[in-house]
Amino acid sequence: MTSTAVEVDRRGLGLGVGAHVVWGLFPAFWPLLDPAPPLEVLAHRILWTAVLMAGVLSLLRGWGALRALRLRGWLTVAAAAAFITVNWGMFIYGVAIDHVVEIALGYYMSPLVSVLLGVVVLRERLRVTQWAALGIATTAVVVLSVENGAPPWLGLVLATSFGIYGLLKKTVPLPATASLTAEGLVLGPFALAAVVWFGVSGAGTVLGHGALHDVLLVLAGPATAVPLLLYGAAARRIPLTTLGTLTYITPTLQFLWGVLVNHEDMPLTRWIGFGLVWVALILFTVDLLRHSRSPRVGTSGRPRSTSRVVPG
Repeated sequence: MTSTAVEVDRRGLGLGVGAHVVWGLFPAFWPLLDPAPPLEVLAHRILWTAVLMAGVLSLLRGWGALRALRLRGWLTVAAAAAFITVNWGMFIYGVAIDHVVEIALGYYMSPLVSVLLGVVVLRERLRVTQWAALGIATTAVVVLSVENGAPPWLGLVLATSFGIYGLLKKTVPLPATASLTAEGLVLGPFALAAVVWFGVSGAGTVLGHGALHDVLLVLAGPATAVPLLLYGAAARRIPLTTLGTLTYITPTLQFLWGVLVNHEDMPLTRWIGFGLVWVALILFTVDLLRHSRSPRVGTSGRPRSTSRVVPG
């Protein structure tokens, strides 16, 4: 490998790590928007992300891709937008109620859910190790359900919406920046209507809690878009397997935030459940790395969404 290639790889690795560190620290950002309720925060996040991405796409002169998108493509974009809205909304809600550890569980499980979706929807065939990883992850959900007295619904909704979003994104014939902008065009009018409603009804917090609060609501857009742009740049420079491995930085930081900063309860049963999830991910990642150079990897259950899906 030439020195130039090494430099590019290091830059790409740095960009990928940076994106996942920002996503991992999201639980520190959303509480800064208090006392805005989760739905108002979500509306501002969608609105200002859409505005920013429209500006970025204009700078890149990428509107032609959207003009060429057919009705079926727009319907897929709309479906993906709906699932990422659920994902973002549940994330913000989970932070608001101090369930950051369960949020981390959802993102730890996302690659495994993506593989399961590949089996169910795309009829992909899994290797023995991948089936073992899914079995262990299922056991973990059972253990956590017994510990909680109910399934970890927040984590499961996050993981499932995340996986379906990635599955839908695979079928959209758009570059990453244009695809996210298209989702903003679909969601933007609803977000704007929600922001206006919160303002008119008096239930919102804009103009009532100081200029800093209003600035932070607007910054929800750049906070969402910047790591996406970093991630997109990294995806062009480093291998998919490396990018997929970096994905675990995000839930690890979220988990540490929930345990060390929020001091969320971690009884022994919960540690056992998380331990099983970590074992499943180790098996899954080792299997992925072992087969990453195989010409048949693309048809045997790789977590394809890891290069396309947006955490938190």
